[in-house]
Amino acid sequence: MYSAPLLDHFQNPRNAGELADADAAAEIQNPVCGDVLRLTLNVRAGCISEVRFKAKGCVPAMACASALTELVAGKTLEQVRMLRREDVIDAVGGVPQASTHAAQLSMDVLSAALRQIKS
Repeated sequence: MYSAPLLDHFQNPRNAGELADADAAAEIQNPVCGDVLRLTLNVRAGCISEVRFKAKGCVPAMACASALTELVAGKTLEQVRMLRREDVIDAVGGVPQASTHAAQLSMDVLSAALRQIKS
């Protein structure tokens, strides 16, 4: 049902936790399914230097959050702003059609966090 990369991100989450001194923090809840995702990040010299996530929800939501942190770490703000939901889905090896909301939740919380950063 789930791809090997998705299960790996779920079982071995990358960058889990929270940055105490984050430059930006955002939390979003999906009102339909109840998944909650919190993202904290630090920016240095126009790049995301550190990123952490906390998630409560379904397997795909947690895996997509983990994959998102790998996609944005070390990238410039310009590169990060060009990410799409499909990039997150590809990073976890695909998700069932009914679980695409998990990738969208990751993108929504990333957008909310990026709005807090002065360019």
